[in-house]
Amino acid sequence: MPPAPQAPQSPEPALELLVHGVGGATPQEMLDDPYPVRVTGDATAAIYRRAGDMDAEQHPERYRDRPIAEAYCWSNLTSGNGSRALWLLLLPFMVVNLAHWMRPTARRRTRAVRLYGALVRLVALSLTVLLTAAACEVALDLTAWQCAGVPDCSNRRSWLGFLSTAQGGWWSQPGRRLALASLVPTALVGLLWFLSNRTWSAYESQRPLTGSQPDDADPETAHDPKPSGTAAGGGPDLGRPGFWYGRRLVARLRAAHTAAGFLTVAASVVGAAARHDRAVTGPVPEILGRLIEAALVVGALVVLWVVCRRGRSERRLDQRLDHALITYLPGAALALLVLAAVYAAWSRPAWVSAGALPGDVTFSVVTLGQAALVVVLAMVSLGLYRRTPEPRTVMYGLGGPAVAMLACALGGVMTGGVAQRVADWLDGSGTPGMGRNAAIEGPPVLLSWQASVIPVLLMLLAVPAVLLLVRTWLAARSLQPEIEREYKEERPDPARTRQIARIRATAALTDSAPWILGPVAGATLLLGAAAVGGAWASGEVPGLAMEGNGAFVESAAEAAQSTGSWMIGLGFVLFITWGRRAYRDASARRTIGILWDVGTFWPRAAHPFAPPCYAERAVPDLASRMSGWTGQTRGRLVISGHSQGSVLAASAVWQLPAETRSRVALLTYGSPIERLYARWFPAYFGPGPLHGLHRSVHCWRNLWRATDPIGGRIGLDEGPGPEVDRGPLKDPLVYGRTPEHPLPEPVLGHSDYQADPVFARERAALLERLAPVIPRQADGEGGQEAPRAQGSSGRSSG
Repeated sequence: MPPAPQAPQSPEPALELLVHGVGGATPQEMLDDPYPVRVTGDATAAIYRRAGDMDAEQHPERYRDRPIAEAYCWSNLTSGNGSRALWLLLLPFMVVNLAHWMRPTARRRTRAVRLYGALVRLVALSLTVLLTAAACEVALDLTAWQCAGVPDCSNRRSWLGFLSTAQGGWWSQPGRRLALASLVPTALVGLLWFLSNRTWSAYESQRPLTGSQPDDADPETAHDPKPSGTAAGGGPDLGRPGFWYGRRLVARLRAAHTAAGFLTVAASVVGAAARHDRAVTGPVPEILGRLIEAALVVGALVVLWVVCRRGRSERRLDQRLDHALITYLPGAALALLVLAAVYAAWSRPAWVSAGALPGDVTFSVVTLGQAALVVVLAMVSLGLYRRTPEPRTVMYGLGGPAVAMLACALGGVMTGGVAQRVADWLDGSGTPGMGRNAAIEGPPVLLSWQASVIPVLLMLLAVPAVLLLVRTWLAARSLQPEIEREYKEERPDPARTRQIARIRATAALTDSAPWILGPVAGATLLLGAAAVGGAWASGEVPGLAMEGNGAFVESAAEAAQSTGSWMIGLGFVLFITWGRRAYRDASARRTIGILWDVGTFWPRAAHPFAPPCYAERAVPDLASRMSGWTGQTRGRLVISGHSQGSVLAASAVWQLPAETRSRVALLTYGSPIERLYARWFPAYFGPGPLHGLHRSVHCWRNLWRATDPIGGRIGLDEGPGPEVDRGPLKDPLVYGRTPEHPLPEPVLGHSDYQADPVFARERAALLERLAPVIPRQADGEGGQEAPRAQGSSGRSSG
């Protein structure tokens, strides 16, 4: 193997800032040094160097032929101990937050853009209501109302004895049981508030650079004449000063969602008592219930106003907080909840719980509301896409609505699964809702109908899955002659050729994700509507509703319901198990890590209870380091990002002032910037922003392989300098055994780009293109130096 080229000699030092990708990497691995030293940062995210490089800036003569290596390690922002697997319970919130950032590109920040954001925030609010309603269903309806009110059920659970009507204690009255059970969903809402507030303080509270606002962003421009994804003065949205600091919006949304949760619990508690007081003449005046219900309606309207009124503020670093709103809104909602509990606990000796609480109405309204919001969101997205069509955008701009629909489906599956499993557990040997030794009515009928359509959805999903498998097999066969020509083997090995072809064809499946997501979202919308219609029309679970239509139809409906119900429960258990394993096992984390890291890369703009955004810590870290180091040393810097680290690197470069960018080169490899981000998030990583980054950064090189299922081309080949893309790199490097490589070489795919000799050559070429920032004058005299002239593009001509 020929020796790697050396970096050009220069009086200024050169720094290579390494940023790892999905799955994380230790500083020992990144620096190839067993004892790295932390330069700056903390245990969560930090920058490391080799011990011998700690005084590199004081001895630049030692580094004339090679760059100083630094490693930025951020894996602890997204992984850690097994308790963080609880974050996976917030998956629907994370998914709906993704839908906010999937908005199609728009030429102007029009009302349609603001409407898109408001609709996604409303879908997010419905998920909070859905989760809280499910907790109320489990604690209030199934446990306190149904099981505690039926001796056959409460006698099986000794811990319910003090609530049982058979014992006739103080807590045996239905209203008091409901008031006590309301502590469970109230505690859940409080826990979500606490986690959101705590994770903000730990991960996202680091303010970006102050006093060094990018010079191409105008913080006072209210309407953007450029394409969305581009700031008012010509820079990208990701370069706006306040993009990575959404404290004000998160605080507002946290207050609104917390209030919505408390109001949902209060409505569940007061609703049953108010209905009883309106039906009979008792010791409690009917007017009290009506007044509390009216107050709940007012509170709900205030929450909707807060959610719809204001979106993100990115044009400046907004450090203000709406203290009155974030304090009094959830406080007032909690006060209403306490008042509702006191009202429900008022003595009503003649009140007896029977049947089930009207949860069907709540879940049906939430489901239909979500479907209506998604449909309107799809119409807005199509309108935006038609105004500014970009061929690489997935699903013609419908990626955001499809992901929002997926979030609603995940929320429905999780809440329905928990409710049905709890009902089965409480009823013991009985079958809730089926009349077979059942002591309780069970969960709302709608949840059973939703479970029964899951097998149908899976059968529909099998069709595109099979088509993709067949297409992949055919693609692998067609690649075999091309691979043999590429390696020019005299006697090719058919097994080795098939292996390489299969890996390349499988890697291309990443581009087929819309073929799965689109049908799933559409089928979920239609089947969800059919489930609501079936529940409303029959009022019974599918097995009972189909009685009289023939034994086959009845048994098929019952089998679909049972299969779907158990699949929900099993899926929920596997979900938690895999989530816990992903935070303990590096290989499992790499399997699903890309999806999780993409979801938590984006700030919390739609749902405040989503998992924390690590980029709001990582991007300011990288931008601060690059600005500080280049400002102190006047040296050259290559920021080298792999996989998700390349997205962080590009986002940090966008945050730099133009003066700093003139000293920075960008090296990306295994990068999903175009393949994933540009297609799914076109307003922020589409052709417009990427062309702007290409023009503004000093130089950029991207390495990719055809065997990589995550990374790919950037696709920006125009400009005065060399092309951005270099690839596809040969993988494996050697086809068979050779004297230099006596053992079989592995197919690297997404990993070990540094093992390819091309990597060192391209890094050296970038350093060479980074001309000295303050070159010596032509007369050769020391001392005075003149600043280098900048071209209009800020790019070297080499």
